[in-house]
Amino acid sequence: MNGRTRIDYDTLVKTDRVHSRVYTDPAIFADEMEKIFHRGWVFVGHSGEVPNTGDFRLKRIGSQPIIMVRDQSGKVQLLLNRCRHRGAAVCQYDQGNLRSFKCAYHGWTYKLDGSLAGVPYPEAYGEDFQRDEFGLTKVPRVESYRGFIFASLSPAGITLKEHLGRSAQEIDLFAGFSDEDEIEVVSGLHKYNFNANWKLAVENSMDGYHPNVTHESFVAAVMERIKSHPSPEHGKAGFNPDSFSTGGGGISKDLGGGHVMLDYGFRIYDPLNGDPLPTVRAINQRGEAHMAEIAARVGAERGADGLREGATHTLIFPNLILIGLHLRVVQPVSLDYTEVCLYPTTLKWLAPEVNEVRLRSHEAFFGSGSFGGPDDSEIFERIQTAAAADLEPWNIISRGMNHERRDEEGLLVGAMTDEITQRAIWRQWKKVMTQETGASARKRASHAAGERG
Repeated sequence: MNGRTRIDYDTLVKTDRVHSRVYTDPAIFADEMEKIFHRGWVFVGHSGEVPNTGDFRLKRIGSQPIIMVRDQSGKVQLLLNRCRHRGAAVCQYDQGNLRSFKCAYHGWTYKLDGSLAGVPYPEAYGEDFQRDEFGLTKVPRVESYRGFIFASLSPAGITLKEHLGRSAQEIDLFAGFSDEDEIEVVSGLHKYNFNANWKLAVENSMDGYHPNVTHESFVAAVMERIKSHPSPEHGKAGFNPDSFSTGGGGISKDLGGGHVMLDYGFRIYDPLNGDPLPTVRAINQRGEAHMAEIAARVGAERGADGLREGATHTLIFPNLILIGLHLRVVQPVSLDYTEVCLYPTTLKWLAPEVNEVRLRSHEAFFGSGSFGGPDDSEIFERIQTAAAADLEPWNIISRGMNHERRDEEGLLVGAMTDEITQRAIWRQWKKVMTQETGASARKRASHAAGERG
């Protein structure tokens, strides 16, 4: 741990409770950056964000500034935003299109693939200066699944397939089984921040217990609309809004590896604009094939509803959340300051009126002037403030422990309002935080051998 005091995580995370120190200790935050965000797989972005050559977006992997760019050969690159000469950032804009990256300090210029293209007055470096050794540093490991780009700053570790496990099926549903170039992530983004620890947003995103309290007015409005003007799918399937609003309309699932989901079948992210919801249809043969694949997986009614309003509600540990029709990326900045980016998505093969409803539904609950986001951010900051009251420092996550069960897939499941998802997230968090790096383990073993000798 680079000389830091060793933290006993077993005393902080119990089966049924979590110590508030996990949200307030700077040493724990630093340890998270190293072990979770720099060593493990982290979601960075979707290839649909940079569809054209030269398109770029600035990203972060933990504390590391990253450029995600589509290079001259059409490949998406992840490059550290740091000049190899004297260390200045070579890109200042959040997104855009460029033909190259140029450092404003001494003029070193880099191609889109990160290779060094030019150095002012190169003769002063001598004949042995090897230009190919001074390109922008590339992230050691980058892998993609349906255009979802994940990366790790560690050159070794488990594969992305191993990391995703069962959660890959939820990415399939979110993407409508589409190929990566059929998923569009160009409708802008909603970005917000809050003055609280990043894990509060992760826990909250998979919390089926809070909506009827925190988002009471929205839930009531949507349920009333579904009763009076049900969608085609709700009507055919006999969807019961009263059952959903009392927590009986779905289940919570532990997918393993810290990946969790709330599985409530039908979505409720209605745009609330009074217009009739359009019939879900494809505009080409590829789309019709995708719709057939979804229908075979979850049924025609649920599949159509999912394409229009969202097909899954899943956390891909540690920082990617698939809710409704958007990619939600949680970015820790400091111990008590977090940024969140929401990227609404559309599908090229869906009818335009369906894609329109996808965007309006996203805005209704998740937009900057919406019902959902401001409510949650306020709660996060109240928790962070109240964490100073540490005479009784435990946060309880025991709801539903007495009736957890295994489903037909062998997954641990519980009721929609149970805290099975929070317990699964914290199990994985503690597992990762208590693992030693290879270097640390070797050093500890060497020290022990020396003492024995």
